[in-house]
Amino acid sequence: MFQTFDESASPEQGPPRLSALRDAMARAGVEGFLVPRADVHQGEYVAARDDRLAWLTGFTGSAGWAVVLEDRAGVFVDSRYRLQVRSQVAAPFEPVNWPETGLADWINDSLSTGKIGFDPWLLTVDQKSALEARLKGATLCPVANLVDAIWDDQPAPPLGAVMAQPENLAGEAHPDKIARLSKALGPAQTCVLTLPDSIAWLLNIRGSDIPRNPVAHGFVLLHAAGHVDLFMDPRKLTALGAHLGETVRVQLPERFEQALAALDGPVALDPASCPVAVTDALGETEILHRPDPCLLPKARKNAAELQGARDAHHRDAVAMARFLAWLDAQAPGDLTEIAVARRLEEERRATNALRDISFETISGSGPNGAIVHYRVTESTDRPLAGDSLLLLDSGGQYQDGTTDITRTLAIGAASAEEKAAFTRVLKGMIAVSRLRFPAGLAGRDIDPFARAALWQAGLDYGHGTGHGVGAYLSVHEGPARIARTGTVPLEPGMILSNEPGFYREGAFGIRIENLIAVREAEPQPGQTLETLLEFETLTLVPIDTRLIAPDLLEPSEKAWLNAYHARVLGEIGPALDAATRHWLSDACRAI
Repeated sequence: MFQTFDESASPEQGPPRLSALRDAMARAGVEGFLVPRADVHQGEYVAARDDRLAWLTGFTGSAGWAVVLEDRAGVFVDSRYRLQVRSQVAAPFEPVNWPETGLADWINDSLSTGKIGFDPWLLTVDQKSALEARLKGATLCPVANLVDAIWDDQPAPPLGAVMAQPENLAGEAHPDKIARLSKALGPAQTCVLTLPDSIAWLLNIRGSDIPRNPVAHGFVLLHAAGHVDLFMDPRKLTALGAHLGETVRVQLPERFEQALAALDGPVALDPASCPVAVTDALGETEILHRPDPCLLPKARKNAAELQGARDAHHRDAVAMARFLAWLDAQAPGDLTEIAVARRLEEERRATNALRDISFETISGSGPNGAIVHYRVTESTDRPLAGDSLLLLDSGGQYQDGTTDITRTLAIGAASAEEKAAFTRVLKGMIAVSRLRFPAGLAGRDIDPFARAALWQAGLDYGHGTGHGVGAYLSVHEGPARIARTGTVPLEPGMILSNEPGFYREGAFGIRIENLIAVREAEPQPGQTLETLLEFETLTLVPIDTRLIAPDLLEPSEKAWLNAYHARVLGEIGPALDAATRHWLSDACRAI
């Protein structure tokens, strides 16, 4: 299996490792040290070698920080991980609600003066600026990584093989991408790229350095003259053949800093993702702060990438239908969360197209479903008891597309509270799905439509409504998102998730997620707006109607749901065996 269920961190090791880190701080002459969940490439996901936050603290979430001082140690997590961190972190580490409490604010309250050590490869330019602007007595001090200094059995850097992404799936040859982006650099002579998915997209390559994410570690210098320097271990590239061509020159990664120092300016870099170490290496070279030039083109999927996404979702939906039919045939109590995750991966593997799962499957029964990013392990594995909810969030990595789907499922009978909450979440998902909106609106403008029905009942959820999704790339992709923080206008071709939820701590969790693609809407008679946008729903899997309180749905919402289920049956049904098709027909029955 791709997924494992062993414990990936050791909370009991936190106190002795914290003590060793404090000894290292004393030797380095600093009163504090920052430990972000980041690597030198500043992608969202990290290899085992770079999972310093988990190794030190026990916390395994995909975002967070530790701030270690001489007498306090805080682990900073956002609302997705508030329950998780309490179960994974041992004293003297203190969970801190972030960003409500900022790192600088916490440091100011705890340290009147002193040096805060940081690894300049693990802090971005923007992060350093923001911290320095808010710190009062303490100052930031670059040091060699102090966690690495005490991590005796730290894994080696990954050396995953790199493969070419075929042009018929990428939709554009990589020399054409390089030429197009080079011409748009403006006054910059060179642009520094550090994000693994930007490099993968630009060069039409996919890697295997990060589990669940088909990317490779490396750096790129994109030159205005129309060529690229790729700093990547050549041992990863043996399967590429002549794919990279004459426009890409491969160099050893250890030459990256030397190459930066030799550049003539101006040099463009994205301060939101570029490590401080890059600016240090550039020295006196003129630096221009610009967004990563790959972000928007990568997010705006072309026709080939969109068709690949449709094909991947059709294939994934067939696997999901077979899984859900099997699940419904099981007796409550006969299965556990791990058994569910195993069977679902088996169904995806049976497509003979699965390259990996797109993230660790979230299989949360009952109260475990209330842990937003729950990861089941052998020690937490819970039976699917009768009269409970199962929250199942999963996805697949196929060469033609990345999928991500959440379904909340009834195991036995649901309570009135669960049905009401489920229906309000569904209303929000339908509201976004049906929306037509003017061009130029951003995710923060869309987000309230997903929450309105919950707000009416005094309910809400603590995560964003939707994230961008890559084309056989990262399942979480910027820069667009449907959230209060989503300021990037939505554009045709962007693929996003639509996943409102509700979580009752200690009882149940609900989330319903489809992937949607932005497209231009057909003009309506009398329309005065020049351009309206809408969403194409990519996910084709039935929603559990046993959890719906029909009286809470408006006729138009029922009509949308019935039309969606008719589409699911029409498009997925013919690919199923007779027994599964019969199950799907029943699951898609109109309400």
